Amino acid sequence: MLKYEELVNTLLGEIAKGVYKKGERLPTTPQICEIYGVSNTTVKRAMDVLESYGIVARRRGSGVYVKETEVPNTDSHQGSSSHQMSGMTAECADRGQKLESEVKYFTVARPVQNVAERLDMDPDAFAYRIARVRKVDDTPTVVEYTVMPIDLIPGLRESNLYGSVYSYIEDELGLKIGSAHRTIKAVMPTDNEREWLQIGDNEPLLEVRQVAYLADGTPFEFSVSRHTSDYEFFSVSTR
Repeated sequence: MLKYEELVNTLLGEIAKGVYKKGERLPTTPQICEIYGVSNTTVKRAMDVLESYGIVARRRGSGVYVKETEVPNTDSHQGSSSHQMSGMTAECADRGQKLESEVKYFTVARPVQNVAERLDMDPDAFAYRIARVRKVDDTPTVVEYTVMPIDLIPGLRESNLYGSVYSYIEDELGLKIGSAHRTIKAVMPTDNEREWLQIGDNEPLLEVRQVAYLADGTPFEFSVSRHTSDYEFFSVSTR
C-alpha cells in the first residue's frame, strides 16, 4: 500500500471514531506531517482522495474541514484512485486497435500557477507542454494536452510522443507510475479541436482532467484529454 493510501485509511478510521468530528477543521499540513510522519506530497494526495470521497472540503485561506463522518465504501471510488492505471496505448492494444499520434506542439515553458500548484512545482521551474491528437484505427478520437515537469521527467523527445510516454517513463527512466485523480465533464470543442477531430460545430466532447502520480506519491503529469462522443472508454480506472 502506498503512503498516501495508508494516510487516507488512517484518517478515515479516525473520522469514523470521532477523533475528527463533522464541521471541524483538520490539522494543518505541517501538523499532519509531524503527527503521522509523512511528507507534504503524501498529505496533499491523501486530501485529494478524501475530497473525492466527499469526506472533507477545502476552504480557501481557512483549511480542510470534515464534511461527512460516514466512511464510504472506497471500492466505489476506484475511478479516482486504484491500481489499474493504463495509458491509451495499452488500452488500444488490448482492444486490437491501431493507435497513432499526431503531435500538434511540443514546447518548454513555465506552467500557469494552478497547474504548477497541482504538480507541486516551483513557479519558476520549466515543464513540457504537449498537445497530441490520438487516432484510433485512422479516426481522430482524442485531443490530449499534457504538462510534465522537466526535472522529474528528463530527456523526453518528440519521437517519444508518437508512442507511449508512460512506457518511456517506466522503461527508460525506471520510474513506477502509481495512481491518478480524474474529473470528467462534457464540454464544447474549440475551433482547433473541431478541425483536428473533424467534427461538427455542435458536437460536445468528453473532457477528462487528470493529475497522475508516481508510486511514491509525486505528481508527474497534469493532462486534459478531450474525447469525441463516440469514443468508448475501455477503462476509466487508475492504477
